[in-house]
Amino acid sequence: MFTSQIKQLNAARARVARLESSIASKRDRVLAGLPTSYGFSDLASFIAALEHAQGSGPARKGRKPGRPAKAKGDKLSRPRKTRKRARITDEIRAEVKKLLEEKKTGSAIAKAVGISLPSVQNIKKALGMVKARA
Repeated sequence: MFTSQIKQLNAARARVARLESSIASKRDRVLAGLPTSYGFSDLASFIAALEHAQGSGPARKGRKPGRPAKAKGDKLSRPRKTRKRARITDEIRAEVKKLLEEKKTGSAIAKAVGISLPSVQNIKKALGMVKARA
């Protein structure tokens, strides 16, 4: 019983491998004939037409292939402003502590010092200025 199941499994695997091979060869023939079937003389002009139809040009640095190119006037085409990671120095910690003692809010401190609000919270925690949750 067990050996017959193994034989059946191996036969099924062989059938799948033959089917995959057959499909791959047919797919390759169909894909190779696509440019001529649509009236293009070579593959490069066919690919250029596909990219134009999709709305994306060749892949550029910073853009994923296949994403549509943005129009120049589009407000989304402007580069995103990304902040660099702040280095929390002893001077920054001292400035945060001074502003905390002046009863400034966390967001006001973050804006004044040029760090994020979570960084201010982390400094407060390190200084022991945050109450423990009950």
